[in-house]
Amino acid sequence: MRLIDTHTHLDFPDFDADRDALLARSRALGVERLVVLGVHQGNWQRLWDLVQRHAGLYAAFGLHPVYLEEHRPEHLDALRDWLQRLAGHPSVCAVGEFGLDYYVETLDRERQQALFEAQLALAVEFELPALLHVRRAHAATIATLKRFRLPRGGVIHAFAGSYEEAREYLRLGFRLGLGGAPTWPQALRLRKVIPRLPLDAVVLETDSPDMAPAMHPGVRNSPEHLPDICTALAELWGVTPEALAAASSRNAAELFGWPT
Repeated sequence: MRLIDTHTHLDFPDFDADRDALLARSRALGVERLVVLGVHQGNWQRLWDLVQRHAGLYAAFGLHPVYLEEHRPEHLDALRDWLQRLAGHPSVCAVGEFGLDYYVETLDRERQQALFEAQLALAVEFELPALLHVRRAHAATIATLKRFRLPRGGVIHAFAGSYEEAREYLRLGFRLGLGGAPTWPQALRLRKVIPRLPLDAVVLETDSPDMAPAMHPGVRNSPEHLPDICTALAELWGVTPEALAAASSRNAAELFGWPT
């Protein structure tokens, strides 16, 4: 299988001890490209240095809602400066990770919304896809996306919504990111939604080091788990792992403007 991991955090310290070896193992398993997402201003340079050192890695820069208390108004200016300076660079593929998180009740929703809209505006300005974090905030996210209408769409990371919500995102030009969560038997609703989705609607991801799949419980998640995730999800569709891998990689390449 030839695979693309559309959502990783390989710059995190969790991988400092064995990052190079992990990448080698992942490539040997067919994971050819990986998107590394920024979450706050403090990790953008480290992320960019990593992407520049390794072929097949691509960067996205964003301000994640979970780090809301760390973000400052000047960080939005810094984000725009990064996107301006690197505009057109082949290693920059998106704005992200950003979005709305209503699961963490202490995160101010008005501040989240303002930050969300400011980054959507940057995605429009720089004509980049948006890689979105959405937890218990699908209605607000969909309503906002209908106002912004991103020309290149993006990915709803770790999608766990309803079939109706999935259809709304697809109408708006987004793909749905699927990773470890639906491999767990207790994800009953999501496992019923997935077979109803067309294969051209989804991209595969790991969210490593988080969201380990059911076949690797309780361990650091890794891009090398993507083939196992692909195999488990292919069973839900009743297709071969190779068919799902080909569809996901084609979808990701189309989204990011890479050769298929």
